[in-house]
Amino acid sequence: MRRLPELLAPAGSPEALRAAVQHGADAVYLGWGSFNARRGARNFSDEEFAEALAYCHVRGVRVFLTLNTLLTDQELPQALETAAAACRLGADAVLVQDWGLLTLLRLCLPDLPLHASTQMSVFTSGGAREACGDGCQRVVIARECSAEDTEAIIRNCPAEIEVFAHGALCMCYSGQCAMSALIGGRSGNRGRCAQPCRLPYGVNEPAKKHFPLSLKDSCLAGELGNMARMGVSCVKLEGRMKRPEYVAAVTRIYARLLAEGRGPTAAENRELETAFSRSGFTSWYWQGKHGAGMFGVRPENTPEPKALFAEVRAAYEKDGLRTVPVDLTCRVSAGAPCALTAADSAGHSVTVSGPVPEAARSRALTAEELETRLRKTGGTAYACREVTVELDGGLSLPASAVNALRRDALSALTEARVHPPLRRELPPPAPPENTCGSGALQWTVSVTGMAQLSPALVALNPARVCVPLELLPSLSTLPAGETEWCAILPRVWRDRDEPQLKTWLDHARSLGVTGALAGNIGHLPLLRDSGLYIYGDFGLNVFNSRSLEYLRKKGLRSACVSFELRFSQIRDLRKPLPAEAIVYGRLPLMITENCLLENSGSCRCDQPNFLRDRTGAAFPLLPAYGHRTEIQNDRPLWLAELPDFRRLGLRYARLRFTTESPAECVQVFRDYLEGAPARGTFTRGLYKRGVE
Repeated sequence: MRRLPELLAPAGSPEALRAAVQHGADAVYLGWGSFNARRGARNFSDEEFAEALAYCHVRGVRVFLTLNTLLTDQELPQALETAAAACRLGADAVLVQDWGLLTLLRLCLPDLPLHASTQMSVFTSGGAREACGDGCQRVVIARECSAEDTEAIIRNCPAEIEVFAHGALCMCYSGQCAMSALIGGRSGNRGRCAQPCRLPYGVNEPAKKHFPLSLKDSCLAGELGNMARMGVSCVKLEGRMKRPEYVAAVTRIYARLLAEGRGPTAAENRELETAFSRSGFTSWYWQGKHGAGMFGVRPENTPEPKALFAEVRAAYEKDGLRTVPVDLTCRVSAGAPCALTAADSAGHSVTVSGPVPEAARSRALTAEELETRLRKTGGTAYACREVTVELDGGLSLPASAVNALRRDALSALTEARVHPPLRRELPPPAPPENTCGSGALQWTVSVTGMAQLSPALVALNPARVCVPLELLPSLSTLPAGETEWCAILPRVWRDRDEPQLKTWLDHARSLGVTGALAGNIGHLPLLRDSGLYIYGDFGLNVFNSRSLEYLRKKGLRSACVSFELRFSQIRDLRKPLPAEAIVYGRLPLMITENCLLENSGSCRCDQPNFLRDRTGAAFPLLPAYGHRTEIQNDRPLWLAELPDFRRLGLRYARLRFTTESPAECVQVFRDYLEGAPARGTFTRGLYKRGVE
């Protein structure tokens, strides 16, 4: 028998949770505490969270806690305690992004199921297997994955695979977006995204009424049968920031489609679009497509679907749509206390007793009367499926006694259903040792184009020069110089690309390349047998000391820390692994599956291209591997004359060259060697001001 995917619905508030449960969700995900990727949602208080667990568990619905943000060293203990409290209360799983928190949860709460959040940026089989090997029971893969990608991951990874089926699409790969952070100080990786992708921009023209970053919502309602066939474990509905009525309307349709094994009708499609859409829906990522047809907006004056929302609200507020089948067995015998056993299909069975029945004075209690009274479960989470009565003749039992017996039995069954499992809770390990927090600061350089690799740049003797892997096949030899050469692996790729990447890695090694820059967890299995040293890039989102320790144990020789950290936070990191930070360059704001130039009608990747916002700021657009786009900040980071970054315990300081000419690259490197002040416009990034 084919197993249907679990239907996972958003619960941004207690009312939304009730709406999801009553309309057919198999599980809900919610935020509790300060560390979840939708901190702007209503979320749950301590009392509400405990009540939510009981409400869901009595109805057979699982509850997943989102702790899917990046965390500082100071925040990790509180996040661990939040997870421990949720574990004690019976939460069914925790979603995690941060490597340090993942390590702590695996060690301290070994019986608590962990899910790799989509913010981990997993889109290959190797990445999914790596997360599975780290203890993740389930992996939420990137929204950009196609059906082909998804099927390959399911086939090659033993973990459960969860797919986003409906709701908002981020323009950037989740976990890799820094636009909100760098422009407004509100980090998407910290649950504070300001959604700058929904604003107007112009591609190589002024920003007018164009929205080249605003994707339509995804709708895969017609693909559920295909997902079930390939073995998708869970389909997720997005919407923790949306109204409870929206959650109800979307959940009930997806629940119906899964249960009936069919696609949506025209009326159901209209209802989904009425609940919320941006110029309709898209399923192109799932189809392996991209392009301008995926984009849309929601006008501010879009009317609320009052009739639809009133209908679904009236339904879930009655709280009677979702009931648990229960079998009751009642024994009423002369001279013995009456007894009632309540059993559910999950294997729970409880028995309670009541008063001893009296001999009937006028009319004896009948089995039919007793069954009728026992079936009155209205106002509870239960509905009688079968009632078995064993009744001696000539006895009397007051209706109040039967009602009390039924209430006691259902109450006891509720306790059995919501009782949290016994789970181990172990003390946290000691913090990692700060063995690599001293030593002379060394310079590293990364380039975007081969022209930037001038003899003058190499002559400045950086400790490492990092070159995009896809550019190395054009070389037969490396420029002469006393430096280590490293290949930068593509930030985004797919399983089908890996044979080509391995061929390029072999060529890189033959040139004398000895290291590789890994910016995704899926890079690690690609590199382990390559013979190359592995260095962590910024895409790994290293935010705390335990993340550095995690990567050290993975075999990395250094790691670049997140550029969303403040100087003081970098300084205070315990460094069991040599740490690197980007100290110069245009910081990457987004990496997108869509090519923005192709979408604008003119794919001129060999020329300078820009994205312009409403203020006139120009954000360079660089081509990325796989015909993708990487959006750079409008001004470069400049720290040369600041002594601060030299006192942070860093081993490496990176100069990240993107749009600079060969001569500019050399001049910048010399300026940093001399501590020169900036020329022209620049930014200090987030090192001073930090992020929310």
